Amino acid sequence: MRGLWLENKQLRLLSELPVPEPPPGEASIRVLRAGICNTDLELLRGYYPYTGILGHEFVGVVEQGPEHLIHRRVVGEINAVCGRCRFCRRGNSTHCENRTVLGIVNRHGAFAEYLCLPIENLHVVPDRLPLEVATFTEPLAAALEIQQQVKLHADDRVIVVGDGKLGQLVAQTLALVGCDLLVVGRHARKLARLEERGIKTGFADLVTEKTFDISVECTGNPEGFAIARRALRPRGTLVLKSTYAGYLTLDASSLVVDEITLIGSRCGPFLPVLELLTQGKVEVQSLVDATYPLEEGVAAFTHAQTKGALKVLLEISN
Repeated sequence: MRGLWLENKQLRLLSELPVPEPPPGEASIRVLRAGICNTDLELLRGYYPYTGILGHEFVGVVEQGPEHLIHRRVVGEINAVCGRCRFCRRGNSTHCENRTVLGIVNRHGAFAEYLCLPIENLHVVPDRLPLEVATFTEPLAAALEIQQQVKLHADDRVIVVGDGKLGQLVAQTLALVGCDLLVVGRHARKLARLEERGIKTGFADLVTEKTFDISVECTGNPEGFAIARRALRPRGTLVLKSTYAGYLTLDASSLVVDEITLIGSRCGPFLPVLELLTQGKVEVQSLVDATYPLEEGVAAFTHAQTKGALKVLLEISN
């Protein structure tokens, strides 16, 4: 089996990897398409000491598993959980103490011809949903998770900092709430995509200090965090959607003085996302910069790391 292997911050295409055999309760999936995420790029930079096959955004076809899923296109939630620990028992299974995470923690990922996931993690892709669109299910679920964590109102002033892949998805999902939304970024081309959908955008100099109820940081860099924090009113809420390869320095005292609520946010619900995509309420196809075959995976990562790049996909099989 071919796959993109990460080890010691080096990415290589290997062609003689063993095809994974699904353990009880899991399915074997032939990967069709997979997306390169900022988390993949951070892992390449050493964000977490991972060795193995990268990738967690995918669409595939079930080849071994329950009869009702055989030959069906599926997407998969990335956390494989034990169901027994204190977090699982409390309904917080994405924080399972014994979890493995597809392409991130102790489980080989989607940048290979086959992967395995628990059957309970899988969701059938509607027939009319294009393959390219369905590949955005996992990152769009992460964007939608904000609304599971923060109660949003139409009169809330909300700022999204970052116009990249994640910022684009977060902005579109928040716009569905009807809040007073502003997206700030560095790239006129990317901001124009959101303006076409009726979302207000601008550059950092447009931000007035202490005027927003909720800030969502999607840049993964200290400058973005500083803008998001500066924009918040006292007792505002700061949502962090980014992972950081390095440490973040912040003024903790100001968080105390202004009584800021700080929320980390990552994985989200798949079923409502598939519904949104099927209904066309979120537009994702224009976010695809390029699609590379798996054998050009290293070049695809180079493209994904270029300044201003949006989503880069890998075509694994047909």
